[in-house]
Amino acid sequence: MSEEHLISVFSRMRERFRRLAMQFLPNEEDADDALQEAFCRLWPRADALTNAEQAEAATTLTVRNLCIDEVRRRDRRPTLELKPERDRGDETGPSPQEEMERKEQFALIEEILHQQLTPLQQQVFRMKEYEEMSYEEIAAHLGMEQTAVRMNLSRARKQLREEFRKRTS
Repeated sequence: MSEEHLISVFSRMRERFRRLAMQFLPNEEDADDALQEAFCRLWPRADALTNAEQAEAATTLTVRNLCIDEVRRRDRRPTLELKPERDRGDETGPSPQEEMERKEQFALIEEILHQQLTPLQQQVFRMKEYEEMSYEEIAAHLGMEQTAVRMNLSRARKQLREEFRKRTS
């Protein structure tokens, strides 16, 4: 199949590929980027694609895989949404008062953690929230079932939340 045929298939099926990308990615620009990347990856292999069906299948698979890769990449490195009030260039960070409030809240959470939670709940909470370990890693480290880890973490979070609300209201 020639490069012209690849262009023809891609042009004819562009909206279908775009809808596929939009199922995975949150906005149109990201979907368009995935389509462009898929086309660029298939371009050097245009001669290897023998017919329109094969070109369509290769493009569909490439778009899908690129979208899945992008979703996984974002999950590993989450980003914050842009907010003008937070992202002004003239500020270097939170105000001293905001920083002090954040430290006070953290100290209160630590106090509640020590006073209200069992040692196991404390350990599970710290591993999940501070060390960012997965449920599987925590279960393996503590010799527990993943469901038990989830249950302990859920109870710890609930108790922390309730006690924090009591003390701050």
